[in-house]
Amino acid sequence: MNIGFDAKRLYHNSSGLGNYSRDLVRMLSAHFPQHTYLLYNPKPSNRYSLEAPNIKERLPQGRLAKTFPNLWRSSLIKQDLKADKVDIFHGLSAELPAGISAAGIKSVVTVHDLIFMRSPELYTFIDRRIYERKVRAAVAEADQIIAISEQTKQDIISYLKVPESKINVVYQGCHPAFKSIIPAETLQKLKQKLGLPTEFILNVGTVEKRKNALSIVKALTQLDIPLVIVGRQTDYAQEIKAYAAKAQISHRLFFVQGLSMAELAGLYQAALAFVYPSHFEGFGIPIIEALFSGTPVITNQAGVFPEAGGPSSCYIDPADTEQFKDAIQKVLSQAPLRAHMRAEGLAYANNFTDAKIANQLMDTYTKLML
Repeated sequence: MNIGFDAKRLYHNSSGLGNYSRDLVRMLSAHFPQHTYLLYNPKPSNRYSLEAPNIKERLPQGRLAKTFPNLWRSSLIKQDLKADKVDIFHGLSAELPAGISAAGIKSVVTVHDLIFMRSPELYTFIDRRIYERKVRAAVAEADQIIAISEQTKQDIISYLKVPESKINVVYQGCHPAFKSIIPAETLQKLKQKLGLPTEFILNVGTVEKRKNALSIVKALTQLDIPLVIVGRQTDYAQEIKAYAAKAQISHRLFFVQGLSMAELAGLYQAALAFVYPSHFEGFGIPIIEALFSGTPVITNQAGVFPEAGGPSSCYIDPADTEQFKDAIQKVLSQAPLRAHMRAEGLAYANNFTDAKIANQLMDTYTKLML
């Protein structure tokens, strides 16, 4: 088969949708090398690439397509898909070219979440309208929809009124860097390089209110353990710093950004626990990264988080500071508990292996060709 992908995020996004796109194509290419994977990229990029004999990048051709790359991505691309004899086109970020079904090209679209519909107060009116228009058009065009969790599947059914038969749940995987044991000496050098303490708990993700990292800082006012937050500086990060300063715990708060995958994997393995009190996610890939890293997870008891974290993770109400503090204290003070969480977490991570995800994706594509 010739399988095409909307590769905008793959080539241009550093995290989130970018990681999802790169991991998905990497897994398929490795496990099903007999197929050709065509990556449709609206503009050249030197940031990311995937190198394999069966992966081919496609850029806009012709004056109109090159001048208006967004128009190419949203509509004109259909002519290229036909010229390349694409059997299936996969939109990796809840978007598909307009009219792709009428053009006779089978399509799949991944929907990651509908947070803009669940929690509209987190988005501007214009952003909500744009996101909703795009996802409604995409699920209508698509022959099959991939939801990255059961939570997202139920949201698609509830908010978009899509029949259940049109939706497959295929979980996300994660980068191979999180699946290799890193020597203790390497971890020590990494901590020294970043100016981090010997022991700490870790939070990873976009530093925004929805991710709720401030609740960790509030819990830590009563605990003597440093917190490392990985994510770029934002207004919310400044709010967290201000709270820490007022509580006189700034010396225990460390912000880190610009890490390589290997360095990020090292931080997971060096951490005593991974703490993830996000209010809502479509899935929560940092939880999977922590499980593969053998790092105990403390996260939200509601929504998708138990689906991602499995039975051995520790679940709390992130709005209950006392409960949150007690959970962190319990995990940090009991080495046998941490060992149990590590072992069981690694076992649960087998639900998210490359082979399993690649097989589920290819099964989705193959059934469309019958």
